Amino acid sequence: MAQPLKDMINATSVATLADAVAAARDGFPRDRFVAAALTGLDDLELKARVGHVARALHTTLDLPFPAAAEVLRAATGHTVLDMWSGWPATDYVAVHGIDHLDEAMATLAVITPFATAEFAVRPYLDRHEDAALKVMRGWAESADEHLRRLASEGTRPRLPWGTRVRRLMSPGPTLPILERLRDDPSEYVRRSVANHVNDIAKDHPDTALAILGRWHAEGGVHTDRVVRHAARGLLRAGHPEALGLIGAAHGSGTVESLVVADTVTTGDRIPFTLTVRADAPGPLVLKYAIARDGSHRVFHLAERVAKAAGDTFTLARSHSFRPVTTRTEPPGSRTLHIIVNGKPQATAPFTLLP
Repeated sequence: MAQPLKDMINATSVATLADAVAAARDGFPRDRFVAAALTGLDDLELKARVGHVARALHTTLDLPFPAAAEVLRAATGHTVLDMWSGWPATDYVAVHGIDHLDEAMATLAVITPFATAEFAVRPYLDRHEDAALKVMRGWAESADEHLRRLASEGTRPRLPWGTRVRRLMSPGPTLPILERLRDDPSEYVRRSVANHVNDIAKDHPDTALAILGRWHAEGGVHTDRVVRHAARGLLRAGHPEALGLIGAAHGSGTVESLVVADTVTTGDRIPFTLTVRADAPGPLVLKYAIARDGSHRVFHLAERVAKAAGDTFTLARSHSFRPVTTRTEPPGSRTLHIIVNGKPQATAPFTLLP
């Protein structure tokens, strides 16, 4: 079993941060910081651990924020931080630097190559709005890919685990950043741009499609991959215009056969096999859905490219009903739907047993 992420904030990560700060600040009570940070740490979940260590840092560093920020910037030059040792430092900046925009953003810029500061910039985007966005537009021009990526990731409308910033829920303020980075040489940056536009598509699909359509038309070295990844939510929903961006005709394609097991036991996988025939040359974007009363969940199945009408493709797949902590699957009737280029083309019933 994989190690829980919360356990990455531990005695080792705390000691690394302690060493970095101690090297940059004469008289820093390193041992007292470590003791305070580790007290009660094991009882906390991930984000609570980050905040706990940040509070211990605030208490033991005991400096006005501008001076503390200078120490943190210097600390990165003494000890190599990583995500887990550096995250509490960015959290400290998020909480205690809110009245010191320039010092705070400069500090996050220095730390983010070690521990990405996308969560820590959110309070500044909320409180300082235009001034914070101006700084982040400057980051989009940086030679450092971590800063360029932070410009996009930190301003995502629906940043996972990030606090919502109301102004970012409308796409206009972040478009200059996305335009600058859409064909960035770094895949790390481009994936953030694509995720950002995918966020926009959830609330403003027409705006996202307009952006992606223009990018597709204008081209670029990496544009096709960015557009495809950014449109994935729209493709999952079978949006005709999104399908058109990748050359797929909405509703084109026929399921000639679909075979699925009659039953599956909770914890097992249900196998299914299908044959799809192309109605015309071009991509076939294949999805499948598992439906029951009150639930209809869509999954990626495959993508095939037909060279001519009549080309056929046979696929064998399976779907897992392994229990997970985030979702309960009650036993009962289910329907498997096969979706070809956005249109349901075949269904088959089965039963999930306890």
